[in-house]
Amino acid sequence: MTNIYDAIKEDHDMHRELLNEIKESAAKDRGKLWKTFYEDVKSHAAAEEETFYSKLISKTWGQDAARHSVHEHQQLDDLMEELNVMEQSADLWMKKFEKLAHDCEHHMDEEENDVFKRAKEAIDEDEIEGFGKKFEERKKKERKLIDDKREDSLED
Repeated sequence: MTNIYDAIKEDHDMHRELLNEIKESAAKDRGKLWKTFYEDVKSHAAAEEETFYSKLISKTWGQDAARHSVHEHQQLDDLMEELNVMEQSADLWMKKFEKLAHDCEHHMDEEENDVFKRAKEAIDEDEIEGFGKKFEERKKKERKLIDDKREDSLED
């Protein structure tokens, strides 16, 4: 069974690969790559917050790391929403995407190098057993909710 750390890291590896593919893509090829990245990151972040970070935030010693990462998720989400409505062939789109890529890579590195370490110290292995599966199941559900959540946020 996949543990939570491996499940998140697998997604991060795919996200890094997609970021590089988008950076190197021609404008005409960006749409499909962007859609894949956008949907996977949105569902990944929501599932991560609802499984992994909710567990970490319940531990006093993990609260700061969890809050910081959730805040970064919001910043990344805001950038992705801006990019989602911009013309992908525009130079401004690529400049904003480069900022997103930089911030996203920083966030993933920080999670893998700092947050995971803190989580492993704050959460016993038997407490987090099965969270990899919960994360993957929640991510599938979140994938189906992306459009509904986006419409709700636009109405607010």
